[in-house]
Amino acid sequence: MKAIDKLSENVSLPFEKARAMPPEVYTSEDFLQHELSDIFSKDWFCVGRSDALKNPGDYVTQELADQPIVVLRDRDGALRAMSNVCLHRMSTLLQGRGHIRSIVCPYHAWTYNLDGSLRGAPAMTLNEGFCKDSYTLPKVRCEEWLGWVFVSLNEDAEPVAQQLSQVEDMISGYDMTNYTETFFETHEWDTNWKVLAENFMESYHLPVCHAGTIGGLSKLDEMVCPPGLPAFNYHTILKDDKLRIAMAHKNNTRLTGEMRRTTFLLAIYPSLLITLTPGYFWYLTLHPAGVGKVRIGFGGGMSDDYANDEDAEDNFNKLKELLDEVNVEDKGCTEKVYRGLCSTFAKPGHLSHLERPNYDFARYINGRIEAATKANK
Repeated sequence: MKAIDKLSENVSLPFEKARAMPPEVYTSEDFLQHELSDIFSKDWFCVGRSDALKNPGDYVTQELADQPIVVLRDRDGALRAMSNVCLHRMSTLLQGRGHIRSIVCPYHAWTYNLDGSLRGAPAMTLNEGFCKDSYTLPKVRCEEWLGWVFVSLNEDAEPVAQQLSQVEDMISGYDMTNYTETFFETHEWDTNWKVLAENFMESYHLPVCHAGTIGGLSKLDEMVCPPGLPAFNYHTILKDDKLRIAMAHKNNTRLTGEMRRTTFLLAIYPSLLITLTPGYFWYLTLHPAGVGKVRIGFGGGMSDDYANDEDAEDNFNKLKELLDEVNVEDKGCTEKVYRGLCSTFAKPGHLSHLERPNYDFARYINGRIEAATKANK
């Protein structure tokens, strides 16, 4: 039986009888190709925060479903996404993140404006068919939502704001647009992207995997894991004032009651994972780099409510040190899970009620692949 058939059988059970996804969906090259073509090339993918692209010429690159793209701030202050492939001999143009005045191909120095139009091409005057004005880098859909920048290769994808309107209503008191990113890093771990996504989606593992850091503060009986929705799932944790910047600022009159100490763990499909507290946030944005490797964007920052507090930066620096330690623990746990999934002895066990988001994630993946399969028949 193929991995896609095993997954379909797996998610046909109600949550009360559900098991973890079959090992084959993590280890099959064929299944990965379905994910790239049916999920990552069709849905919205988050490249990070818009405040990391503040000025004209600020850019970030991304390989999305094997397509090199660049997202940048143009001279008019608008966000643009476009192909990151030169229209001459097809070299990739930009790497990583940075700031540019124009896009210069590293191969033959064809130069593009920030709107993607060709500015100049050396030594092309003798080619009678060459017309500079006929060259413009292909556009890629790009939308901003609550300070996040999303791109999609799918012209028919529903607008981000429509897909995530329920998220926006649920967390309106946090004012997520006004959180400022203070760090962004890239990593690559030896695990399947879904293993890391699922690790974020459940806090059941916190007392054990994070025994050396945050595990002792994790109260399983206070975690709430409601059923997910079509474009996302979430669960919540209550924090206490041991970490002041996890609480709503005294000037925040938007949040009341327990919401002032509630942390949302948002999993926006396919792979934007946000820990949102009233005072700070951190996030992962994931893309497969193969069956057993995942490319990770890891960023975070503080609510602007804390911007003028003298000790806020020091408190956040201490939090960042803690997050780095937590990441080391997660890396060890998720890489162990992937090694186990590759075993011939691997069999999926029943899910805890604290793993409801994992079940909804499996149903999302299955739904996307099934829909694409039907459309291609």
